[in-house]
Amino acid sequence: MQVFDKIISDRGSRYAVSGGPARTREEAAALLGELKRTKRFAKATHNSWAAVLSGEPVKDDDGESGAGALMLQMLERAALTDHVVIVTRWYGGKHLGGDRFRHVADAVRHYLRETGLGDQAD
Repeated sequence: MQVFDKIISDRGSRYAVSGGPARTREEAAALLGELKRTKRFAKATHNSWAAVLSGEPVKDDDGESGAGALMLQMLERAALTDHVVIVTRWYGGKHLGGDRFRHVADAVRHYLRETGLGDQAD
């Protein structure tokens, strides 16, 4: 698994993006579990994730409403399959409104760029 920590900060909220290969929901859950073994990630407010696993689109907002759908849409456009991407947010005490979607999208773009995976479309 690759982890890119402290990539975005806005009004106290901080973001990280992580991911790795997965072909089943169980493998995706194992990656999320591995990430959460780090206390910092276990205490995060949200660990939203998305993937296209063996042709099946799956996502989990983890309380960050709409984040999983946005991530899934970006992964589908990038033609990235059998790979889970996790966007982590530590809530900073101030609501970000629509900016939170921009940050989620920027985090996914960062992951695609840094890993060289997918078609890097958005």
